[in-house]
Amino acid sequence: MDKMPKWADVILTPLISLILAMAISALVILAIGESPWMALKTMVTGALGSSYGWGFTLYYTTNFIFTGLAVAVAYHASLFNIGGEGQAMIGGLGVALICLALPWPHWGVALPAAMIGAALFGAAWAFIPAILQAKRGSHIVITTIMFNFIAAALLNYMLVNIMRPQGSQDPATARFPAGAHLPQLSEMAAGIGIEWGKNTPVNITFFIALIACILVWLLIWRTRLGYEIRALGRSEPAALYAGISPVRITVIAMLISGGLAGLMAINNVMGEAERLVLNAVEGAGFIGIAVALMGRNHPFGVLLAALLFGFLYQGGGELALWTTIPRELIVVIQALVILFTGALDNMVRMPLERIFLALRKKGRA
Repeated sequence: MDKMPKWADVILTPLISLILAMAISALVILAIGESPWMALKTMVTGALGSSYGWGFTLYYTTNFIFTGLAVAVAYHASLFNIGGEGQAMIGGLGVALICLALPWPHWGVALPAAMIGAALFGAAWAFIPAILQAKRGSHIVITTIMFNFIAAALLNYMLVNIMRPQGSQDPATARFPAGAHLPQLSEMAAGIGIEWGKNTPVNITFFIALIACILVWLLIWRTRLGYEIRALGRSEPAALYAGISPVRITVIAMLISGGLAGLMAINNVMGEAERLVLNAVEGAGFIGIAVALMGRNHPFGVLLAALLFGFLYQGGGELALWTTIPRELIVVIQALVILFTGALDNMVRMPLERIFLALRKKGRA
C-alpha cells in the first residue's frame, strides 16, 4: 500500500517544495537589499499581467514542454537522458534543412515536413547513446553529455562553413521562405477580431506541445509499448522474465525521447527566429530535466512545471529590466526549485508520508 495518496505525491509534495524554494529565494533577495514582495509583484505583472507577458511566458513554456517530455519518456525506462540540449540543436538543423530545401507554398505543408525532420534528427542524435547503453553498457548520462558538446561543435561548423549565406558575417542560415512562416497566436487572435499577444513569439507550436502531452500520456499508460517501457524502468529482471527485450525498449525509448527534444526546434527555429542561429536552444534542454523532475515525469505535471519555468524566464527578464535585481538571481531561484524538487525531495516527502500514515492509522482506530 502506498504511504500517501497519489494526489499528494503529484501535487502536494512539489507544491511544498516550491514554497520552500520561494521562501529561500525571498531571503536571498532580502540579503541583497531588495524587497521580495516587489520582486514577486514585478515578476507576476511582467509574466502574467498582460497578453504581451503571457505571449512570452507561453513561448518559453512550449520549449520546456518538449524537453520535459523528452526527459520523462526516457526516465520511465530508467534512462536519464540529459542530452536534450544537443538533440534540440540537431533537431533545429533538421528543421532548417527541410525549410530551406523547397519554396514551400504554405505553412500547412511545411509544418508536417519540418516536424518529421526535427523529430528524425533529434532521434538520430539519441540513437548512438542508446545503442552504447543497450549493447555496451556505456552510461547514458555520460554519452548524452558528450553528445551535447559534439552537437554544439557540429552546429557551429555547419553554420559558419556550410549553411551561412555568401557575404553574411552572421553565423546563421538564410531566412526561411515565406511559405514556412508559422502563424503567431497574435495573428490567429487578430483573425477573430481579438488583439492578444502582439509582438510576441508564441505560435501554433504551443498547441502541438499540448497535443504532445496527450500523446505521451496515451503512449506511457495506454499502450503495450508504454507498459514495456515502464516494466523495464521498474525492474529489468522482471522485464526479461516477461519476454521484454531491454535492448529494444532502451533504443525505442531513447528514440522517442530524442524525437521529442528535436521537436522543440519547431518553436524556436521555425516559429520564432525563422532561421537557424547559434545557441537557439538557450539551455531549454537542461531546464527540461528540472521540468520533468518537478512534474513527476507525468505529462500533466510536465505541463504545469513548464508553465512555472516559463513564468520564471519571462518574469526574470522583467525583473532585470525594471529593478536593480540582477538577472542571474532567476538562475538562483531555478536552482533552488531544482534543489528542493530533486535533490531534497525526501526532505518534504518523508514527513508527509509520516503524516498520512498517522492519519490512516487514526482513521482505522
